[in-house]
Amino acid sequence: MARAPLLQLSDISLTFGGEPVFADLSLVVQPGDRVALVGRNGSGKSTLMKVMAGLVEPDQGTRVVTPGITVGYMEQDPQMEGFTTLGEYAASGLDPSESYKVEIAGEGLKFDPARPIATASGGERRRAALAKLMAEAPELMLLDEPTNHLDIEAIAWLEAELSNTRAAFVLISHDRAFLRALTRATLWIDRGAVRRQETGFDGFEAWRDKVWDEEDMQRHKMDRKIKAEGRWAVEGISARRKRNQGRLRALQELRAERSSQIRRQGTAAMALESGAKSGKKVAEAEGISKAYDGKVILRDFSIKIQRGDRVAFVGPNGVGKTTLLRMLMGQEAPDSGTISLGTNLLPAVFDQARAQLDPEMSLWDSLTGDPEMRVSGKADQVLVRGQPRHVIGYLKDFLFDERQARAPVRSLSGGEKARLLLAKLMAKESNLLVLDEPTNDLDIETLDLLQELLDDYDGTVLLVSHDRDFLDRVAATTIAMEGDGRATVYAGGWSDYQAQRAEKGGAADWNSVSYDGKRKAPEKVPQPAAKPAGRVKLSFTEKHRLDALPGIIATLEAEITKLEQFLDAPDLFTKDPVKFRKGTEALVERQKALAAAEEEWLELEAKAEG
Repeated sequence: MARAPLLQLSDISLTFGGEPVFADLSLVVQPGDRVALVGRNGSGKSTLMKVMAGLVEPDQGTRVVTPGITVGYMEQDPQMEGFTTLGEYAASGLDPSESYKVEIAGEGLKFDPARPIATASGGERRRAALAKLMAEAPELMLLDEPTNHLDIEAIAWLEAELSNTRAAFVLISHDRAFLRALTRATLWIDRGAVRRQETGFDGFEAWRDKVWDEEDMQRHKMDRKIKAEGRWAVEGISARRKRNQGRLRALQELRAERSSQIRRQGTAAMALESGAKSGKKVAEAEGISKAYDGKVILRDFSIKIQRGDRVAFVGPNGVGKTTLLRMLMGQEAPDSGTISLGTNLLPAVFDQARAQLDPEMSLWDSLTGDPEMRVSGKADQVLVRGQPRHVIGYLKDFLFDERQARAPVRSLSGGEKARLLLAKLMAKESNLLVLDEPTNDLDIETLDLLQELLDDYDGTVLLVSHDRDFLDRVAATTIAMEGDGRATVYAGGWSDYQAQRAEKGGAADWNSVSYDGKRKAPEKVPQPAAKPAGRVKLSFTEKHRLDALPGIIATLEAEITKLEQFLDAPDLFTKDPVKFRKGTEALVERQKALAAAEEEWLELEAKAEG
C-alpha cells in the first residue's frame, strides 16, 4: 500500500519585487526521502525551503502537509528573540524529559548551551538552531546550509546522525562530500523551474550538463527554423498572403516563445593574477610554540613553505589554525622558536569573518572606497590589477546587477558577500593568497571556478577550510592540528591525510568523536584495517555505510551512557514517573539500535573481507 507523501506543493507561484521566483511549481516529498536541493546562488533555494516550511506564503498554489506529520526547519539566520541562552532556545518546544537530547546534540555540534544569546556568534547561533532541530526529530527536516561554521568533527557527527535517522530530509549545502554521502534524490532549481532526479548528488553534474546540452540543441534548432521561416516571410508572403496566414502566425508564436526563454546565468568572470614573484622561500618556522592562558596551541612545530606551495590547515574549531596562520604571516609572534619570512611578499587575504566588508556601505562604495582600488579623480572607476574599470562592469563580472550596486552590503546573501569579498581580493596583484574558509555560502559552480583559478595561480596559497572535497582539489600539503599542541604535516589533501593517519595506526578520520571533544575509536567495533588485495568490492552505499557505522555506534554508546546516568537518579521514579518511563523507553530503543548497528558493521566487514 502506497504511503501518503509528507509534503506536497502544487502549482506554486511566487513573485518578489516584480520578478517571478517560481511559476507553476509542483513537488512532493515522500517518507524516507533524502534530497539535495541545489541551484545557483540567488536561484531561490532558501525561498523554496521557506515555502516548504510554511514560512513564506506563495502568491498562488497550495501546500499540503499530511496530518500528524511534523516539519522542522533550520534556517541560515535563526531568530532567537525572547530567549536568554542558546540552550534555552534549543530546548524550547521539547518536553522537559527530553532535554537531554539537546545536551547530546550540543556536544556533537560543540556549542555551549549556557552561552548568552547576546554574546553568541553567528556560527554559535546556527549550531544551536541545528541542535534544536536534531533534538526535536521531526518526520521531515529542512536544512539550509547546515555545515556552514561547523568544523570537520561536527560535520562528521551530523553526517552520522542524518545517515542513521529514519526521518526524511531536504538539504541545501555547498559541501559536495556531505551531499554525496547522504542524498538519494536531487531537486534542481534553474530559472524558476524545479526538476527532480531519483539519484543523489553524485550524479547531479552529469545530469545538469546533459539537460543543458539538450537545451542548447533545441535552441539551436529553433533558431534555424525561425531564420528559415523569416526568410520565407520576406520573400514569398506577398504572393500567398491569404493562404499562409496560419504559417505567419506560427512564425510569430515561434519568435515569442524564443524571446520568452530565460537564458542561463553565466559563471562569474573571476580572474586571479599574480604580481611580481616572491622569493623562493615564503615562510620558515623552526621549533615554534604558542600558548594562551595556559592552553597549549602549538608545540615545537617546524615547516618550510616555498613559492607555489598549496598548504591547507585542518582541525577542530578553536584548535589554533588561524593563530598558526597569523604566525606564519608574521602577524603574531611565537612564544618560542623562530619564524622567518621570504622577500617580496604581496599577500591578499580572504577572512572568514568578512571583516573587510562594512555592512552599511553600498557595493559601489565598498569597491571605490578601498584605498588599493581607488582611481584618482574617477568616482565611478576602480583599479583592477593595475587597470581602471567601471565599477558596474566589474560588479557584473561577479554576477551583481546595476540595482544591487547601490544596495547596502547587509542586504546581500552569504554567497553574495563571499563573491563581493572575492571581487575585492582579485582586483589586487598578489603572490600569496590567504583563504580562511572561502567556501562558506558559495554555490558549486563558483567553487569549481575558484578551484580552477587556484590551480592556475602562480603564487602561494594558504587555505583554512572544512570542505573535504575542496581540500582534496586544492591542497598539496595538509597541516593537521589535532589538539594538545600537536600539528603534523602530511603530503596531499584531506583524503591523503586520512590514509596516512590510518597507515600509522591513528584514527583515519574524525567520524568517531567523544563528547568531551576528543577523538576516540569505538571500543566495541575496531576501526577497519586497510583493505588487502582481493577483497570483495562493496557497492557505493555499502562502502559509505561501513565507513559511517563506527561514528554511529560511538554516538549511540554516548547516548546510552547519558540515559543510564539520567535514570540512575535514586528518586527519579518516585518524583517523576513520566520522565522515568520515557527515559527507559529511549534507553531500550538505543540499545536495540546499537545491537543492530554492531551486527550490520560485522556483516559488511565480513563481506568486504570476502
